[in-house]
Amino acid sequence: MRTAFRSILAATLLAALAPGASAADSKPLLQPGKKTLHQRVLTTPGCLLTDTMGATGGKPQPAFSRFYVYERKKSGNAEWLHLGPDSYGKTTGWMKADCTVEWKMQMTLAFTNPAGRDPLLFFRKKDTLDQILAAPDAKPILKPIRDKLAANGRDPRVVAQEPPYAVDLQQNFYLLPVLGAEETFTENGFQVRLLNVASVSKDDSKKDDKAAGKPGKEKEADKSPNPASQPPQENMLKGFSAAVVFVIDSTISMGPYIDRTREAIKKVYSRIEQEQLLDQVKFGLIAYRSSTKAVPGLEYVSKMYVDPTTVKDGKDFLAKVAELKPATVSSKAFAEDAYSGVMQALDEVNWNEFGARYLVLITDAGAVDGSDPLSGTGLNASQVRLEAKYRGVAIYALHLKTAAGAKDHASAEAQYNDLALNPFLNKPLYYPVEAGDVGSFGKKVDALATAITSQVKAAYSGEDAAGSAASADPNYGKPAKPTAPATASKPTAKEDPLLQDTALLGHAMRLAYLGEVTGAQAPPVFEAWISDRDLEKQNVPTTDVRVLLTKSQLSDLADVVKKIADAANEGLISPANMFEQLRSVAATMGQDPNQLKQKTSANLTELGLLGEYLEGLPYLSDVLSLDEETWKSWEGVEQERFIQRLNNKLKYYQRYNADVDRWVSLAEGSDPRDHVYPVPLEALP
Repeated sequence: MRTAFRSILAATLLAALAPGASAADSKPLLQPGKKTLHQRVLTTPGCLLTDTMGATGGKPQPAFSRFYVYERKKSGNAEWLHLGPDSYGKTTGWMKADCTVEWKMQMTLAFTNPAGRDPLLFFRKKDTLDQILAAPDAKPILKPIRDKLAANGRDPRVVAQEPPYAVDLQQNFYLLPVLGAEETFTENGFQVRLLNVASVSKDDSKKDDKAAGKPGKEKEADKSPNPASQPPQENMLKGFSAAVVFVIDSTISMGPYIDRTREAIKKVYSRIEQEQLLDQVKFGLIAYRSSTKAVPGLEYVSKMYVDPTTVKDGKDFLAKVAELKPATVSSKAFAEDAYSGVMQALDEVNWNEFGARYLVLITDAGAVDGSDPLSGTGLNASQVRLEAKYRGVAIYALHLKTAAGAKDHASAEAQYNDLALNPFLNKPLYYPVEAGDVGSFGKKVDALATAITSQVKAAYSGEDAAGSAASADPNYGKPAKPTAPATASKPTAKEDPLLQDTALLGHAMRLAYLGEVTGAQAPPVFEAWISDRDLEKQNVPTTDVRVLLTKSQLSDLADVVKKIADAANEGLISPANMFEQLRSVAATMGQDPNQLKQKTSANLTELGLLGEYLEGLPYLSDVLSLDEETWKSWEGVEQERFIQRLNNKLKYYQRYNADVDRWVSLAEGSDPRDHVYPVPLEALP
């Protein structure tokens, strides 16, 4: 009896465990010619998932769900796919192959802010795009197309066009997958990528829900953005507000500039209170120094004195910064930890409360680089800039070129040009103050604070509609009510680059705000061809590329980058050893040792060090293209810079991994390990 019971129990356990074991062992099909990349498809509107192959009916799937392919089989004349939401053995049903699209590379696009360019056009055929880019002047071809779109919303050559307001990938994640890409040189000499893309609007997803019989979706769909039903822009801009956070170096030499910044903000707050704009314009202030581990007497690395989300008025601001004084001891090195101050502002201010977001860095010294032991962030200028871009914050850099820092000027200028490179304007918001002149500095701070305040007032009062000719006018942004009598020598926006940049940037900020309040979506198009550059202003980008990496891919990437950095460190002592070590690493990753020995001049791509998920990306990488001959030809300083860039990227990957808010699920019910992070191209090695 006992034996029989044991047999029954064992059989029951085996039966219970068998399906789970089978699922765990199951793997998706590999892409042809790949060793690690699995086959993936995207659903189109109307795709049905069935329990069995060849069945009729089924459950409608949201458009652009990503599925892994576990089996491909024929049923009659149709090919069917056995699909799962992730690569860990879970399958959910069968789907006809002809309603899906192959997605070989998990790469998507984000629209750039539309300020300063025309809305992106999605063409039915690549031939139309070829014709436009081959023309010496694109206007005669484009004008009738845009005229038809403006008149009746359609042209037979165009599937859709980009909405007039900025579409925020961070606030409202959307997929604009790249299905294919070609590079070409235009008649005007610009290198342009022609991208075969797919997109689907939220409306199409609602149709899928309606087909599935899901309740309560029609009302939601009715709320989808409809330009014709939107209130006038001046009404939507009533809630437009701005935050200006000063991040100021508070070391020994900065006393006069701290006082002059306080004076500028006091004057602007006086005007803000007179014009009843206290709810629309807020100022904040963060001070920074350098490593307190190296010099404890510095008291802090960075410190928030005023949070723009809690400050009440000018009196409150001045009371909070009254205790801000320059340090009484010197830092260990001339460079200060500017990136710690900037990152505290980016991380701790709730920027989502504001439509216009400005950060003004004020310093007379270069920044401690991420590779320096004194760094509090481990990040460099480009990585901090990406964090600002993610939050929609524009960074200004006011660099005081004092005589004491003459030897530091060139390197500091390079850092702050990188940090302040603005994606809207495609130029750095870097403004040197020659000789560190306090008077000249004060005028810049006055002009900047007043121009931003004027823009907010104009938007709030209905004097400016974002997108109007006035808002894009370089002369826009001058004080509506000057705080001092105008003089013949007073610079206008046309004469002052800072005012001109601020006016154009304000236009971009309002487009981003309007995109947010209207819920602007990617256009309702399934497959089309676009250009990654404006068709007329071919130096202006229309899209940014994001590579969607899973947790394991990001971990693998970090592991390999560390191994390359370690080998490069060894190569500083003996350059020949670096690539020998890398060949050994490649062999441990499954590469054929015999073939590796034959590749004496191979670059890192040919050695197979980096994952297949990075192959075919549309960018040139100094890491992937590095070969042994180039490495040996570099001077020691250049080799050290290469290693520093790798180490800085490693620290950034750690930040990505810990940032739970930015990981995205591409399929309902997928394993969290297959959630993806939209990594910008420039963050890759």
